[in-house]
Amino acid sequence: MRIVRACIYPKDIQRITGRSERYGRKLLNDIKAHFGKKSYQFITSEEFAEYSGIKEEIVKEYLEAVS
Repeated sequence: MRIVRACIYPKDIQRITGRSERYGRKLLNDIKAHFGKKSYQFITSEEFAEYSGIKEEIVKEYLEAVS
């Protein structure tokens, strides 16, 4: 079993959505606010999938491919 990164970064969002890295940073801040997280806390792939509506399996497949 291969270990997959648990955290989502702006560059990941850029590659998944095709939007800019700046959009990725904004979206991460929006997700943090939605889940009541502090600025220094990370966003997991599960939280990103839930917020974005993208299936969790697709997000994890992407993270495996780029790792």
